[in-house]
Amino acid sequence: MGLEVSKVILAFMVLINPFSALSIYLDLTRNHSTRERRKIAQIAAATVLIAITLFTLSGGWLLKLLGISVGSFQVGGGILVLLIAISMMSGNDNPAKPDVGTEESNEITIQQPKSSQNIAAVAVVPLAIPMMIGPGGISTVIIYASSAKTYWDILSILAAGFIISLICYTTLLAASRVSKVLGETGLTILNRIMGMLLAAVSVEIIVAGLKNLFPQLAG
Repeated sequence: MGLEVSKVILAFMVLINPFSALSIYLDLTRNHSTRERRKIAQIAAATVLIAITLFTLSGGWLLKLLGISVGSFQVGGGILVLLIAISMMSGNDNPAKPDVGTEESNEITIQQPKSSQNIAAVAVVPLAIPMMIGPGGISTVIIYASSAKTYWDILSILAAGFIISLICYTTLLAASRVSKVLGETGLTILNRIMGMLLAAVSVEIIVAGLKNLFPQLAG
């Protein structure tokens, strides 16, 4: 199966969904300078790219090491992605991206870093992992990597990861303006649209997995 960059970008976009991390980013950077905010956005975006690259290059090897067939992982990962999509369409948060540092009132309670030395750590956890790229995103990367048949397929995944990391970076930099323009209602609508697209992606993943497990279905 040849991998189209546009299809991989769509899957990454709806799963990583940098808009879901805007509120935490704004809270974490409330007392930081513009330069520090830019640095946090850079590190977070770089972390997303590194994670995608790492699991793209090691995904197939990891499945072989664990003795898991590609088809089984596709079906399992597809079901996980479908559950995430259903949750997003019903207006709930992504279950694979927990509300890090929130209370029942959904008020963010993450303490501000006391020194610039903590900027890198905060950008990686919780901003990049798990708020932007969590279990669902990592599973999807492994699924696409294990399905890759040529070097072009691998390059397609890496190219999509690079584009998504740029989108994450620009979205975080424009966090204040995006939040003001979209508002809570706009972000909710956007999240549900992402959920619909994600559901379609999950069905394709599950179908591909079933065809791998039961080749006669492809006939």
